[in-house]
Amino acid sequence: MKKWSFFSIAILTLLTLTSCEAVETIFKAGMWWGIILVVGVIAIILWLFSRGRNS
Repeated sequence: MKKWSFFSIAILTLLTLTSCEAVETIFKAGMWWGIILVVGVIAIILWLFSRGRNS
């Protein structure tokens, strides 16, 4: 079921957006996920270092 909903959303997006708009949307989403992941990794590293000092 999950595959079908993703597939239908992808087809709808491809049919309603021009190719440039579709690519722009994909890259914007990718950029934000990258920023969130980098901030998360840095937070985990800082948390591990601060936890190590307290022991």
